[in-house]
Order: sequence, then structure tokens, then C-alpha cells
Amino acid sequence: MSEVKKIATRESYGNALAALGQDHEDLVVLDADLAGATKTSTFKKAFPDRFFDCGIAEGNMMAVAAGLAAAGMVPFASTFAMFAAGRAFEQVRNSIGYPHLNVKIGATHGGISVGEDGASHQCCEDFALMRSIPGMTVMCPADDVEARAAVKAAYEFEGPVYLRFGRSATPVFHDEDSFEFKIGKGEVLQDGNDVAIIATGLMTYEAIKAGEMLREKGINARVINMCTIKPLDEDLILKAAAECGKVVTCEEHSIIGGLGEAVSALLSEKCPTPVRRIGVNDEFGHSGPAADLLKQFGLCAENIVDCVCSWK
Repeated sequence: MSEVKKIATRESYGNALAALGQDHEDLVVLDADLAGATKTSTFKKAFPDRFFDCGIAEGNMMAVAAGLAAAGMVPFASTFAMFAAGRAFEQVRNSIGYPHLNVKIGATHGGISVGEDGASHQCCEDFALMRSIPGMTVMCPADDVEARAAVKAAYEFEGPVYLRFGRSATPVFHDEDSFEFKIGKGEVLQDGNDVAIIATGLMTYEAIKAGEMLREKGINARVINMCTIKPLDEDLILKAAAECGKVVTCEEHSIIGGLGEAVSALLSEKCPTPVRRIGVNDEFGHSGPAADLLKQFGLCAENIVDCVCSWK
């Protein structure tokens, strides 16, 4: 098998902003003293007059973004997920969510794969926090192609959007020439009727690998990529649950409040189906190499396979 190209979706974020900036003069970018890490420095280099470093004051940055949106601009406010969703939650809720302003939040370095930065920076609660804000759209793209498409779609969408991007390079599996992206729509990557595996973010590629491993064991899994966590693609999920009878959700996020709970809530109301959630259990992470941490916390293809095969 040929080597798979890998790109961190935070790189995709910076590249997408720079590309969009060429055609849209109303696009502005804010950062909280992390432009090198969030890759908004790519936009800053191309459009220095439309880039604003708000310093280590994330709450203030969200308020500034709200003001810019109210003035007709399309601001992308950027920082680590822990600070965007955690530290600045009140300002996101009250200054952006409540007035339903057209602010886009680009949150990088989400999840356990932040690695050596440790538990204080490994935000595994951001989906839960942002999902709880009325009217907030929440997305977590799986690879470079999808990430760039999601940024473009967020710009074109009217209303607040939370986008989560990763620190680590992840495999690019989408074909840019044929890929079509729409907010609120998932995609079937592998077909099957024995079990449905619904994944988001970097766990999508792990789900693809798990599907291939399960096929070798005679189990045909339907692998679904769910970039948009809110609003969910309810029709796709209900169809998969009805036809497969079992569902496994996979996310680099706490099993509390994220994709797994969103899917479970939907199915419990409209199509009661056995569900198993793969994610970070009710615990904090710790410092260590990203690849090792992902395996330790079960965020890998092997654990997905074990989960499916142990299901009686």
C-alpha cells in the first residue's frame, strides 16, 4: 500500500482562510497570541490589515468578534479549543450565541492528541459545551480536504459556527475532485449491514481501518463520517440504525455530551437501537506522545474492532 498523505487540519484551517481572503474582503481573522500554532499566521501574512491579534484575552477576543460581526464583517476567532470553548464560554454564549451573530470560531488543538501539552490543554469537553448553546453549529472535519471545505461552508453559512481542528497530522482520504460538503450532512464511506460505525474528526480514519479489519473477519460494517455534530444528519443515522441494528460512535472527545450522546439521544427517541460509545471516558488525559495516548485511551481502529467483535 502506498504511503498516505498526512496533513494536520489546523494547517488546512490556515490555508483555507488565506484562500477565502482573496475573494472576500469582509473576512477578518482574530487570534489570541497563538497564530503560529493555529496557523492563522498564513492569513496574517497575506492580509495583515485584516488580522487582529487580541493577545492572551480569549473572552475579549470573542466580544471583539461579535462587534465585527454586528458591523457586517465575517470574523473567524481562533485559539486552542480549551480556550475557545472553555475559557471564553460565557462570551461565546452571551455575546455570540444569544444574539445569534455571524461569528466563526476556529478551535485548534482539540482532544487527547494535543499530546505532551497535557490534561490542561487536552480539551475533550468542547463538543458538549458548544452543542449546549442554542443555534450553534458544531463541526469537526476528518481530513485536509474536508477541513478546507468546512471552513468555506462556515463562511457561506449565516450564524455562529464552532469548528474543531487537530494538532497532529492525519491521513487525507477524501478525493478533492469528487468530494462534496454540506453542513448537517454525513457521508457513508463503507457500506455494510452488520453494524454502523459513526465517527468524527481523526477517529473517522480509524473507523475506516476498523471497517477493513472487520471485513477480514466476515463482519460488514457501515462506516459513516459525521463532520457536523450539530445539527446531526438524523435521516442518515436513523437509516443506518434501522438497517444495521447496532451502532458504535467514535470521537476524540468525552463520551459525555459529544457525538455519542447526540446519536444515543436521537435513537432513543426515534429508533431504539443498541449503541456503544468510543471516546474518552469520565477522566482527564495526561502528558505523552499523541499516538501513544490515542491507543491508551482506546481511540484507535483496534479498539473499535474489539468493541464490535465482543458484542453479543
